[in-house]
Amino acid sequence: MKKLRKVRQTLGCTAVIILMLSPAVAQQSIAQLQARFDHENNSVKKAKMLVKLGDAEFADARRAGREGDNNTVGFTMEKYRDNVRAAFEALKKQHPDAEKHSNGYRQMEMQVKQGIREVEDSMLAAPAPYKPPLQIVRQDLIAMDEEMIRLLFPHRPADSKPNPPSGEKQP
Repeated sequence: MKKLRKVRQTLGCTAVIILMLSPAVAQQSIAQLQARFDHENNSVKKAKMLVKLGDAEFADARRAGREGDNNTVGFTMEKYRDNVRAAFEALKKQHPDAEKHSNGYRQMEMQVKQGIREVEDSMLAAPAPYKPPLQIVRQDLIAMDEEMIRLLFPHRPADSKPNPPSGEKQP
């Protein structure tokens, strides 16, 4: 019985220590991912790294939101938007024809859709004074997403105008 109690106490203490250290580990992970992202020269790899970095940033923003730290939520979402912009600009520079070289663009487009949802969720939970910066981030992400769609699908049927009617009458 005493051994069982001793094991439970040890496991309990270990669990508490792990929970206390997990935010620091997550922060270090974001810092490491950010450093790798910043130093990556290949735009497709940068776009793929954005998925991991974005997921880590979203987790950090959700944690900060639960703790009521709305400044951190806003800062994290703005940093995410800046990372999206950097990866997108690198893709446009290295692979201007998204229709032929779509890999990085597709990765980013899916990630940006998730980012828009995360920002919208943060906006719902944020007090009124913190919403305007999040609205700007949301608008920027939507604009980049729309541009990615136009680059990926330049000949969409919705963009083409119907042919003007010819001289013949239709019955």
